Amino acid sequence: MQQTIKISTHQHNGLYDITPQVEKVVTVSGISSGMVNVYVRGATAAIMIQENWDDSVQTDVINLLSKLIPKGIWLHDRQDGNGDAHLKAGIIGPSESIPIIDAKMGLSTWQNIFVCEFDGPRKERKIVVTVLENDDLSTKSQFPNDQNFRL
Repeated sequence: MQQTIKISTHQHNGLYDITPQVEKVVTVSGISSGMVNVYVRGATAAIMIQENWDDSVQTDVINLLSKLIPKGIWLHDRQDGNGDAHLKAGIIGPSESIPIIDAKMGLSTWQNIFVCEFDGPRKERKIVVTVLENDDLSTKSQFPNDQNFRL
C-alpha cells in the first residue's frame, strides 16, 4: 500500500512532525507485521526520526546544521542561493524505515517522524508512505551457502 501525505511549511528551516499522518496510513493498511517507509520528494528536504517530547532538540538540530553548513558559501549558491539546503538534505537523507509491530509503528516513546525543511517556506511538500507486509519482504537468505545467516 502506498499513499502520499501533503504538508505545507512556514519556515525556511524547520522540523515538522508527521507521525500522526503516517500512523493513519499504517492503521488503514491493516498490516500487523511489516515495514513502513517514509520518503520526502524534493532535493532540499529530508526525513528524520527524532525526539518528540522537547522542542529544543528540534531547534538544536536546525542550529547544528546551520553551523556545520552555513548559507551563502557553496558553489550551488550561484545558481539559486540554496546550496546549503541541498547539502543538509543530502546528509540527513530523504527517507526512514520503521518496523510495524502488532499493527503499530515500532517507534520508542520519545521518537517521532519529522520532515526536515531546508528551503522553505513551501506551499506543498509531498511525502510518500509505503507500507509492506512481512509476506512482501524477502525471507530468502542472501548467503545461500551459510545456514547461520537468514533474513
